[in-house]
Amino acid sequence: MATVLITGASGLIGTALDRRLTADGHLVHRLGRSPDPADPRSFGWDIGKGWLDQRCLDGVTHVVHLAGAGIADQRWSSTRVQELIDSRTYSSRLLLRTALDRSASLDAFVSAAGIGYYGAITSEHRYVEADPPGNDTIARISAEWERAVDEWNGLTRVVKLRTPMVLARNGGAMTRLLPVVDLGIASALGSGRQWVPWVHLDDLVEAYVAALFSPDMRGAYNVCASHDVTNDDLMRTIALVRNKPYFMPRVPGFALRLLFGEMASILLKGSRTSSELLARTGFEFKFGVLEPALHDLLLPDRSR
Repeated sequence: MATVLITGASGLIGTALDRRLTADGHLVHRLGRSPDPADPRSFGWDIGKGWLDQRCLDGVTHVVHLAGAGIADQRWSSTRVQELIDSRTYSSRLLLRTALDRSASLDAFVSAAGIGYYGAITSEHRYVEADPPGNDTIARISAEWERAVDEWNGLTRVVKLRTPMVLARNGGAMTRLLPVVDLGIASALGSGRQWVPWVHLDDLVEAYVAALFSPDMRGAYNVCASHDVTNDDLMRTIALVRNKPYFMPRVPGFALRLLFGEMASILLKGSRTSSELLARTGFEFKFGVLEPALHDLLLPDRSR
C-alpha cells in the first residue's frame, strides 16, 4: 500500500480523497495550517514563513497538492490576486525544496489545477489540454500555478487535474446555490448562455486515484463531465431536482460586476472543455449527465 501526503487535506476534495484512500488501505499524511495534535499523521506548515514539518514526508510515496486560497472567497484586488497565486506556487515550491533536501523518492506528484487555465471566455470552442492559456486574470492564476507544479518533473511523475465547478452533497458550489434555489428565487446569471464545466465529487476523487496509481498518466487533464451545460441549464436543473420554481429574471451582469468586481468574470463567462484525453486513459465518469448527478447529491432519500 502507498503512503500519500495530501496538502489541503481538510478541504472538500482532500477530505473525500482521504476517506477513499484510507478505505483502500493506504496510509494518508495530512499537511495543513492547523494540524491536529492528537493525530500522528497530521502535520503543519507556514507557507508565508517558508516552514513545514518535514516529518510529513517520512515514508511518503505519493503527494497530492490541493492547498490554495479560495478563488471566489474575496474580491480580486491586485493584492488578493497575488495571494491566490502565491498560496499555490509558494506552497508547491516549499514542498519541492523539502523533498529535494531529503532526497525523497516519490512515485507521483498529483496537483489540483484550474479549468480557468483557458480564460473566462464564452465561446463554442471546446477547450483541450493542448490549447494555450488565456490572458485574463483567472488564466494567469492558473498558468502560474501549473508552472510551479511543473518544476516537480525533475523529481517524479507529475499530473495536473484541471478542475471545474465541483458538485458535492456538502460543500463546494452547492453551499451557495442551494439556499437561493430553495427560496424559490433561482435565476441565471447574466445572459445565462455561458458554459459551466462541472464534475461530481465522486468522479473527481476517482480521477485523483487514477492519477496517483496509473504510471502512464502525465501532464494536464481536464476533469469535467461530458454533458455540457450553460448557467441557465444548471440553475434550471437544480430547481427541477429540488422541485422548486424557476421563473425569476436573470441577474444582470452589471449588478454582479458592481458586487464582485473583476471576479464576476468567472460567473458571467465560460467555455466548454473536453475530457477526451482523460477518457483515453480508460477513465470512466460515473456521473456524466447533470440531472442524475444532482439526483444522487440532492434527493433526501439518497443520503449516505
